[in-house]
Amino acid sequence: MSRIGKLPIKIPNDVNISYNIESNFYEIIVKGKFGTLQTSIPKIIKIKQEEDILRVNLEGNTKNGKSLHGLYRTLISNMIIGVSEQFELTLILKGVGYRAILQGQEIILNLGYSHSVKIEIPKPITVDIAQNNIINLKSCDKELLGLFASNIRSWRCPEPYKGKGILYKDEQIIRKAGKSGK
Repeated sequence: MSRIGKLPIKIPNDVNISYNIESNFYEIIVKGKFGTLQTSIPKIIKIKQEEDILRVNLEGNTKNGKSLHGLYRTLISNMIIGVSEQFELTLILKGVGYRAILQGQEIILNLGYSHSVKIEIPKPITVDIAQNNIINLKSCDKELLGLFASNIRSWRCPEPYKGKGILYKDEQIIRKAGKSGK
């Protein structure tokens, strides 16, 4: 049995959890002050709720069930944390002339290309730009937040020679020496 899957999940007071039983899946809906999230969980995984504690149990000892036990426990935990606290990511634009501008529901990035890069912001994500080169992203959905941050980052990945690019907040780039003359 998974060590992570055995851990109980504490449910905050302002979070409501409801279940819908489909044919082969449970539909779990988590509501909180920052939004509503839902996911499907296979019937191999059993969910037991006691007052303010949620336990994720495994039915049977199949290899497939064991591999999914810790995964779904973590997904449910991330949903509960997201709707009660929100997840936050910070991106830093590092390079001469690199800047970001927020315009409506779009981020406009100047990254050294001959054109500006326009990226549409998904619905549950909020964006705040500080000092033209720091992008703060917040969302209740951790998966969507990470995907959106990696989409922004893919426009200019950090490079090891000058250290330019779009970096996560505490990321360290290992620098390489350039060409050495004779």
